[in-house]
Formats: sequence, structure tokens, C-alpha cells
Amino acid sequence: MHDPRHDDAPLPSEGPLPDEPLGGGLKQRHLTMLGLGGVIGAGLFVGSGAGIEVAGPGIVVSYLIAGALAMCVMRMLGEMSAAMPASGSFSVHAERALGRWAGFSVGWLYWFLLVVVLAVEATGAAQIANGWAPSVPQWTWVLLFMVVFTAANLTAVKNFGEFEFWFASLKVFAIVAFLVLGLLAIFGLLPDTDPVGFTHLTGDGGFLPHGWQGVVSGVLAVVFAFGGLEVVTIAAAESDDPVRSVARAVRSAVFRILFFYVGSMLVIVTVLPWTAQKAGVSPYVTVLDAIGIPSAGQIMNIVVFVALLSALNANLYGASRMVFSLAERGEAPRSLLKVSGGGVPRRAVLASVAFGFVSVLLNLKWPDSVFLYMLNSVGAVLLFVWALIAVSQLRLRRRIEAEAPERLVLKMWAFPWLTWAALAAMASVVGLMLTDDGARPQLLWSTGATAAVLAVAGVRELRARRA
Repeated sequence: MHDPRHDDAPLPSEGPLPDEPLGGGLKQRHLTMLGLGGVIGAGLFVGSGAGIEVAGPGIVVSYLIAGALAMCVMRMLGEMSAAMPASGSFSVHAERALGRWAGFSVGWLYWFLLVVVLAVEATGAAQIANGWAPSVPQWTWVLLFMVVFTAANLTAVKNFGEFEFWFASLKVFAIVAFLVLGLLAIFGLLPDTDPVGFTHLTGDGGFLPHGWQGVVSGVLAVVFAFGGLEVVTIAAAESDDPVRSVARAVRSAVFRILFFYVGSMLVIVTVLPWTAQKAGVSPYVTVLDAIGIPSAGQIMNIVVFVALLSALNANLYGASRMVFSLAERGEAPRSLLKVSGGGVPRRAVLASVAFGFVSVLLNLKWPDSVFLYMLNSVGAVLLFVWALIAVSQLRLRRRIEAEAPERLVLKMWAFPWLTWAALAAMASVVGLMLTDDGARPQLLWSTGATAAVLAVAGVRELRARRA
């Protein structure tokens, strides 16, 4: 069992945690595709329409800004994870940098975020499946998905890796195909089409039809779509070579993801006027329909369906490893530490998936409304997690440089200035959420959940000092 270090303790010994009981088995290709596929989900394929509605073609700039922030966070996290691999990733780093309260708070908040989101993803996938087979109740699909992915996560970790590899591969293939078709449409190289050119980028009100305020609102609409990158650093602890694997995965993922997101948005607002996008309809479907791809809606339904199941699988994995790490450090029930012969924390998996099974019952009672409240309670938690990652990196970087500089195989760019700039950007997003009528309830609910966890962490800290 590894012993998390605090400010006055030396860094852990070279290499992966020596007593880590979790089994290995994740290959470099698994981690690379997990990094690529972890954030390519329904938020991009469907939710991006909301960003286009408020920013117009300026959504490209919004994605550049939000993507740059996510890239900075991922680089910070990659630096710490390559230097000190751990199954709890940023929760362990926060504990080493700031103390037990920080590791406890960020670990439990992230776990809560993941278990709520995986339940919502199961429901979203069930709604699509219910459209294909209306005779099968929605709750039955939720139950089926939860059983299948629980079984996959209870077996060897390589099974999780294979699921994610193929799921992510399909999503990446879908985006690459969309980019190719979009470029062909722009230059008039598709059958029976004329060149579109770049007139839509400046027509219909110009590139920034709602000004820079629209771009800022677009950032608010899309920034949370980049959540999910963090799981790759959690998974790295179970790879064959944690240090090199996480460094390679982070390097390859961040630029490609930004390319996919920004490239997709650029194609969407170039092929069609931004005003052609309809609320609640995937911009990808609208573009594919416009360029004459048959059954575009059903094709994207399949892609979104796979994206939701992929995210469910990844979030269940991430949640189980996070709560297992908390148990290792005495911040969760010790009973969750039981590991199978293959190195799978089965009780941690079952504890993490329990809420997903509860969601089956919730689907029976409130199929359309219950998740809105749950999502509000965790919606802005990602910002808190990112902020703790940045603060932890600020403190740990100096210690690593002083005690083990050879561990810095992956460095944060322009340290410490870019880290401070990322923190300032996060504070700006919080400020924007406070002034936005739609986002304010989400921020307030999430702040309440964060305050509750911090209060528990504070009480535990006081009891520990008195003991």
C-alpha cells in the first residue's frame, strides 16, 4: 500500500508505486486511444450546436480558447503523472502538494462527478436504443448497459482497454470521415455539388455576429466538453510502462483533440450558414444532410450511441480507480481495497456502478427530469478539479526540480506563467457563469456540493489533529 506524501516528506521512489496491487495490462495503443476518445462524446456531436447558436462562426475561436485551457490542464497533469504515477492521479498529487484535505476533496468530488455522468450516459444511450426498438422500455436498456459494462470492468483491465480502443477508434474514424467530406464539399469535389468556398464564414452577420461577447458565451457553452481527458492519467498507472506511457499519451492526445474539435467546427460553419443550425439537432447531421449523405441522421445516431457507451465505460473505470485510491489512503472504506487475482478492484467497481443501477429505478419514476438536478450538482465540479490540478502542479514542480529533476520527462510549457494564466482563465469562467442566467444555477449547485465535501474534509482534518 502506498503512503501518500505531504509537503515535508520526500517524493516517492523511482518508477511506479512499488506496492500498487492493481494489475497491469494496458498497452500504449489503449492509452493513446483513451486519450483521444475520452473527450469525443455527445458534447461534441450534439451539444456543439448550442455553442454555434450563441457564437456563430466565432465558435471556432471559442473552441480554440477552451481547448487551449484543457491542453494546459492536461499538460500539467501529464507532468505530475509521468513523474509520480498513481492510480488516484490528481487526487494523490493534490494530497502530496496540499495535504489530506485536498486529496480527499478532489477525489470524492471527481468520483461523484463520474458516477452521476455515467448514469446520465447510460440513460442517453437507452433513449437512442429505445428509438430503434420502442417495444423495449428505456429502463431495460439502462439495466442492460450497466450489466454489460460492469461485467467488462470486473474482468482483466485489458478488456476495458480493448473496449475503449475500438470505441474510440470508431469515434475518431467518424470525425476524420466528416472532416474529409466537409473539405470535399467546401471545394466542390463531391458529385453534383458546387464549391462552397468561405463565404459562410463572413456572411450572415460576419465572423463574429454577436461580437466577442458571443465568443465568450461560446467558451462557456463548450469548455466542459473537454472533461474526460483526466482518465488517461488514471489509467497510466496500470500500463506496462507508466512513465513513458502517460507522457506519450498526453503528447499525442492534446493536439489531436484540439484539431478534431476546432477542425469540425470550422467545417460546420464553412459548409453551411451558422443560422442553418437548429437547436437540439446535431450540427454534424445538418451538414451531412446538406451535402447529400443518405441516412445521415441514423449514422450520427450510431456514432453518438457508441460515444455514450464509450464514455460510460471510461467513467466507470475512472470512478472505480479513484475510489480505490481513496481507500488506499484511508479516505474511503477499507473494504473497497479487495482486489481480484487479476488485479481488478472489484468492490470499487461495484461501489461505483451502484448509482447507475439506482438510475434504472429513477428511469421508471422520472425518465425526463431527475438527471437535470444531478447534472446541476456536478456540472461545475470539473473547474474545481482543474484548479486543484494547477495549484498542485505549481507546488510539486519545484519539489521535483529540487529532489528528482530526472523525473521531469514531460514539462509544463512556460512554467509557472502559463499555469497562472490557466488559473486566471478558470476564475474567468466562474465569473462568466455567475453572470449567465442559464449557467448560474449549475455553478451554485456545484458550489454547494463542493462546500459540503470541503466541510467533511475539514472535520476529518480537525479530528486527525486532535487524535
